[in-house]
Amino acid sequence: MSLAPILLYPAFRYGAATPWGGDQLKTRYGKPAPDTRTGESLEMSVIPGLNSTDAQGTPLSELLARYGAQLTGTQITGEFPLLLKLLDAKQALSVQVHPDDVYAQAHENKLGKTEAWIILAAEPGAQLVYGLRPGVTRDMLRQAFETEAPLEPLLRFVPVQAGDVFYIPAGMVHAIGGGILLYEIQQSSDVTYRFYDWNRTDAQGNKRPLHIRQALDVVRPELQLEAVQPQPLPDAHCRRELLLDTPYFRVERLNDCQEVPFSAHPEVFSVLTALSDGQLSCPEGRLFCALPAGQTVLIPADCLPFTLSGGTFLISAPRA
Repeated sequence: MSLAPILLYPAFRYGAATPWGGDQLKTRYGKPAPDTRTGESLEMSVIPGLNSTDAQGTPLSELLARYGAQLTGTQITGEFPLLLKLLDAKQALSVQVHPDDVYAQAHENKLGKTEAWIILAAEPGAQLVYGLRPGVTRDMLRQAFETEAPLEPLLRFVPVQAGDVFYIPAGMVHAIGGGILLYEIQQSSDVTYRFYDWNRTDAQGNKRPLHIRQALDVVRPELQLEAVQPQPLPDAHCRRELLLDTPYFRVERLNDCQEVPFSAHPEVFSVLTALSDGQLSCPEGRLFCALPAGQTVLIPADCLPFTLSGGTFLISAPRA
């Protein structure tokens, strides 16, 4: 028998693990955040120790083992490909860069990390680090580290507002600024090389460790990208937009949904996140439920038909 959509419940990174985090995951989305510095809600995750679960508390890794290709799709082989988070950055995150698959496999025995951000909310004046300023080279970065010179003059800062979309391929320098709430879709990897942390210290005066050698190995200074422009897609039941179509994932945004029909796609699964309140109706699975803003739903590849109604949703799927 085909599977019904699976409501997912997150794991959290918080406290000392996300000293930059805030409380919006709780106040805006009603998440059971364990700390006032909760930076990440891992909505769909098989990261060891940070598995999301179904309503019965079954870890996603166990669901994958139980259902196999019926859940993931016939074209998904090897490791589970995606990780989905909601992030609340009360303060700026460190400046980071991620490796590609080749480097990550050779040095970390893990997948690389290409990711993307959809801005959900931003305070006035909020900004990202999105690449390096034109003309900055790897040698200029190395010299800045060796002389302990400020890194800010080499970074490219861009203003953001709700609805903006940014693609961050492996090798691109980036950082989320303070006052930003966002949706992050990425390869299922926790490999991060911290480039710079604004010279911050903790209560004991300690700085967080940096990964300068690895960061210089993988950085691609030539990456100069702009915010992604959404492309309208035909749909009689909603206003549908293509936000991203990358080698690793595809993301669409659905607005003003009126009983949008969904059916099985045997090749790959997808994952749905409500950005405003909605409803999901799956009669064959006897599933009729409200989807409050912030709720994520895993759509199995072999899924029973269902309909979706409500305001705004994001749907991501892996590239097979």
